[in-house]
Amino acid sequence: MSHPTDTPTVPAPAPIGDAPSRYFVTSFGCQMNVYDGERMGEMLSAQGMQAAATREEADLVILNTCHIREKAVARVYSDIGRLKREDGSKPMIAVAGCVAQAEGEEIARRARSVDIVVGPQAYHRLPQLIEQARTGQPAIDTDMPAVTKFGALPARTKQPRPTAFLTVQEGCDKFCTYCVVPYTRGAEISRPFADLVDEAKALVDGGVREITLLGQNVNAWAGTDGKGRPQGLDGLIEVLAELPGLERIRYTTSHPNDMTDGLIAAHRDIDKLMPYLHLPVQSGSDRILKAMNRSHNAASYLAIIDKVRRSRPDIALSGDFIVGFPGETEADFEATLDIVRAANYAQAYSFKYSPRPGTPAADMEDQISAQIMDERLQRLQELLGAQQHAFNAATVGKRTRVLLERQGRKDGQLVGKSPWLQSVHVIDPAARLGDLIDVEIVSAGPNSLEGLSLQLVTA
Repeated sequence: MSHPTDTPTVPAPAPIGDAPSRYFVTSFGCQMNVYDGERMGEMLSAQGMQAAATREEADLVILNTCHIREKAVARVYSDIGRLKREDGSKPMIAVAGCVAQAEGEEIARRARSVDIVVGPQAYHRLPQLIEQARTGQPAIDTDMPAVTKFGALPARTKQPRPTAFLTVQEGCDKFCTYCVVPYTRGAEISRPFADLVDEAKALVDGGVREITLLGQNVNAWAGTDGKGRPQGLDGLIEVLAELPGLERIRYTTSHPNDMTDGLIAAHRDIDKLMPYLHLPVQSGSDRILKAMNRSHNAASYLAIIDKVRRSRPDIALSGDFIVGFPGETEADFEATLDIVRAANYAQAYSFKYSPRPGTPAADMEDQISAQIMDERLQRLQELLGAQQHAFNAATVGKRTRVLLERQGRKDGQLVGKSPWLQSVHVIDPAARLGDLIDVEIVSAGPNSLEGLSLQLVTA
């Protein structure tokens, strides 16, 4: 990994001049990037800068990047090029996140317009890097110390939405052969118990009603509570559920190996823990799972799902799938379709395998052709789409609570989330964003639901 002072081959940028006063952050990829982007913005605001409404109004643009997919990397370079303005000027440009971590010096060589490159473990140093860039010094920091950034970040402020992300764990020790996360985010590290409770309290005090706990392997979180007792994620959730004003708790992304009996029981015992579980499996073929270094097989994954459903029968299950992993045969792919049928997902995410430089899978033999991957992905997505539509349709006629999060496209329409993370469109003139309202689901589409406000019915 690069060190901020280890950049002798990178040409220094020209001095920039005045310090930027208005920033704009664009985050790509996962929810953890969204969290990091929000925290960067809060830090810059605490330094006296203002958030710009658009990139064009900003004199500092931060591209907070994702390195999971090849196309995501190409998009970063495309976005850098588009930041040049008609008069030939440009804002100060910072590339942050996992692409910055993986390709720091290469970015500086390839895109001379970039002023700052900062990895996901070093963004708390943005103010210092901005000052370096202003004077023409190389401003590259892809160091990966122990998680010190959280202690350097400002306290959470009032949130513009009733929902918020809270990173509790970072990094990964699993080393799946297709994945760059261990190299861009580092080893698994859990944030301290007390720090998380304090941040959650600050979010709730700022108006948040639902918190999603985040981690590359969120259910690997471990800590010690205020009484010196060791706790897993279920213990943390139990304490957070006691916070007055916090109505809902979610967590993502989980690994099957860290799905403990205590966490499964929490879905049964803690009302504020929503009935939704994202548990990636990636393939239904044991042979491919072994090649992926997933350390579980199809049978053990389905056994976990069975335990979860016995604990919480109405749970909505989500997953991740990769098609076209090197060496995948038609029989291997059929095994993936089989596990999808057995698990019966409420929603899922599926992707074509994308070789990432530096990962073992990128050098494996029997790389699958794009044509075969396209055909398999289409078949998989047809099955997953049918399952999602069926799950949505099964909620029609149910009465449930919806947390209203944003304005809809129609006049008077509000959009919120059901306990099962479905988008629900509802009209209720008396309701406001942040309200939890009772609705009856009256219709279902493949991607969203229509709800009738029961407050209107009883008014």
